[in-house]
Amino acid sequence: MLWNPIFFLCHKMKFTSRPPFPRLVIATHNAGKLREFADLLQPYVTEITSAGELGLPSPVESGTTFAENAILKAKAAAQATGSLALADDSGLCITALGGKPGIYSARWVKPDIATAMQRIQDELGDAPDRTAYFICVLALYWPDGRFETLEGRVNGTIAPAPRGTNGHGYDPIFVPDGYTVTFAEMHDEEKNAISHRGVAIRALIERMGSGIKKA
Repeated sequence: MLWNPIFFLCHKMKFTSRPPFPRLVIATHNAGKLREFADLLQPYVTEITSAGELGLPSPVESGTTFAENAILKAKAAAQATGSLALADDSGLCITALGGKPGIYSARWVKPDIATAMQRIQDELGDAPDRTAYFICVLALYWPDGRFETLEGRVNGTIAPAPRGTNGHGYDPIFVPDGYTVTFAEMHDEEKNAISHRGVAIRALIERMGSGIKKA
């Protein structure tokens, strides 16, 4: 396992003995993402549900950063349910494109990911700098207005053409630093050990495992 290309930032939290959290609302309408979070966080939460299961509307992602969008999604779910809420916002940032697609990564996928990946190749052209990074920001939001964020990032380069059939999204064109294969050419366990979301979720598990005490 290579950890060099990865870092995570964990904002200030205070810890207690490890009390169970009675309820956590995952601010998503994506069933796959809900399963991923639920599988990992089940030991630390009595009940896990989602904005989709509760019929909550998706808030407009009007933020200008990943953190702002993650916070506003978590805030909407926390205020609507009166429960602790968790949201994430993630994307691909390419140096030569000024950080694009960035917070608009999901929007670029329309009408499909193949079109989005070709757009990236077209805009990069012969640019010598093909460095990029995937980022994931998680936000925990309490009904009383307090929130905490955690970040996971993995650096890499954009491959000249898509390779691999595993994973999802931009995985076929992203080669993480220290590797010669794309995310889409990796098995799930190998990718999750170094991915941006994996780093952020493990940081969250560490915090939840220790217990989080509101300031």
